[in-house]
Formats: sequence, C-alpha cells, structure tokens
Amino acid sequence: MATITFRTDEGVDRALADLSAGERDRSQVIREAILAAWHRRQAERLRAEAEVLAADPVDRAEAQAVLADMELLRAW
Repeated sequence: MATITFRTDEGVDRALADLSAGERDRSQVIREAILAAWHRRQAERLRAEAEVLAADPVDRAEAQAVLADMELLRAW
C-alpha cells in the first residue's frame, strides 16, 4: 500500500476534521473520498458513452429491433 503526502488548505482541514470526528480515521476518510471520486468519474464516462450511443441512429434502430424481437418471444 502506498503512502501519499499532500497539502491541504483551511477548507480541506475543516472538512477532514469533521469527517474523521467519528469512528473513521483520516486515512479511511481520504480513501473513501478517492474511491467516491473514482466512482463518479466512471459513472460520468458511462453516461457519456450512453449519450453517444443514444444519438447514433444505427445503434438506436438495432436496439429497437432487439426489443421488438424480445416482445415477439414474450408473446409466445
């Protein structure tokens, strides 16, 4: 596991003190913040990819065809 050193400002110091005031220590709070930021970035990437696909008329037509096929199978 790596050790990271970084500089904080007053706002970050206050936030870190507040977030680590309970049972979580500073390291745990920082790890959780990094993972939360990473999850948000992954969601943003997926959202952007979905928007590109949704704007693609060929992909939309194929998705509609697949849904129509699924509806036919359900009707059997």
